[in-house]
Amino acid sequence: MSAATVPHLTAAELRALASQPRAEATCSSCNALVCPGWEALSATFGRKRLRRVGTLRDPNNEEPTLLEHHPDGTNAWSVLAPIAPTFFPYNRCEVWACTACGRPFLRYTEYGGYYEEERIRAIDPALVVAATP
Repeated sequence: MSAATVPHLTAAELRALASQPRAEATCSSCNALVCPGWEALSATFGRKRLRRVGTLRDPNNEEPTLLEHHPDGTNAWSVLAPIAPTFFPYNRCEVWACTACGRPFLRYTEYGGYYEEERIRAIDPALVVAATP
């Protein structure tokens, strides 16, 4: 799927995608990725087991905010941190799904001074919020 054909997902669409029932609660293809908070994507994980299904990047905003959304005092690493698509880091995320079961995940690349690290987070639909900066 090219960047032009990847749909931009709203909070409501992301919540709906994450709420879709799956045939199996556990999936041998993606179960190792199911983490409630952000985790590093293992270099040994077969990335072909995921397919890109959408993006949270606003195609009309070349400078997305670096503000985070934590109204209840959480932080970026908290498993209870809200998933707010218009706030950092979600506004830089791609949405991927397991090719076997369809479970959706958020992915983004964290850039540090001397490193890049792919991050992944399972989507809890109860944490998806439609807040705006």
